[in-house]
Amino acid sequence: MVKLLWISQALLVAENLSFSRAAQVLGVRQSAVSRRVRALEDKLGVSLFERDTNGVRLTEAGRRFLDKARSGIAEIDHAVKVAASAGRGSEGVIRMGILSSVSGGFLRELLRAYREAHPAIAIDIIEGSGREHIARISERQLDVAFVGGVLPSSHYDTAILWEARFHAVLPEHHRLAAEDSVDWEVLQDEHFIVSRDAPGPEIHDYIVRRLADFGRSPSVERYGVCRETLMNLVALSFGISLVSATATATCYPDVVFRPLATSVDVLSYSAVWLPGNDNPALRRFLSLARSLSHVRPAPRSPIGAS
Repeated sequence: MVKLLWISQALLVAENLSFSRAAQVLGVRQSAVSRRVRALEDKLGVSLFERDTNGVRLTEAGRRFLDKARSGIAEIDHAVKVAASAGRGSEGVIRMGILSSVSGGFLRELLRAYREAHPAIAIDIIEGSGREHIARISERQLDVAFVGGVLPSSHYDTAILWEARFHAVLPEHHRLAAEDSVDWEVLQDEHFIVSRDAPGPEIHDYIVRRLADFGRSPSVERYGVCRETLMNLVALSFGISLVSATATATCYPDVVFRPLATSVDVLSYSAVWLPGNDNPALRRFLSLARSLSHVRPAPRSPIGAS
């Protein structure tokens, strides 16, 4: 078997064109260097150097072999540095699932701080519902996901990081637009609109659950549109909608956001990950998230909306 030590010492001889100088650089006896280079030549079945009283020079076979070897050792050295860097969490990739807006709030600040602290780490972000993200976590397609409310499983590690109050989304000419806040009693006869994609289904379920307290079956219509289009449909009086406070940082024409007044209409957001995930980038991310979080309340709602 060809040993890396033999190759590295042959490269040093080639750089110095001298066995004695190579030995001096290494701090070993010249005979040790000569013996290892000879062993390499015997293993390869070719002479790498021509030796005479004036020193050594590379043979054509030696030049070709050592050029390739030098490139290979450089690759190995790079791989070692990458592995060490990944072990420190300074390089790598973290895959995360989000359902809340990043236009404002805790998640936006967390992403900003992590990007600034670890610019070499790639961040792969995918949007989806809480249930979709949990499935991806289980299949190891994601490192971490952010979901609203309580995770009904003991198979995951979780950390509650922030809270966000629900807001009603109203056209600016709506009868409740001038109010500082609204409650469900005045919303029970409203027509709601939500998106078919996340977080629309979660918002739909939340509306149904809250209005069930009043014995009402709500009027909810689903549209296959993105958040921006849904907000514009609200402005056009297609109906009203619901978002968490994290989505209110973005301004939409002819739309106002009014917080829900009751204390139960506050959603806790949690990070979720698999206990056995040893991605160093994830560990750094979770450490930063915990350090930035000032709120760790008891969960109030099941997996919910954005």
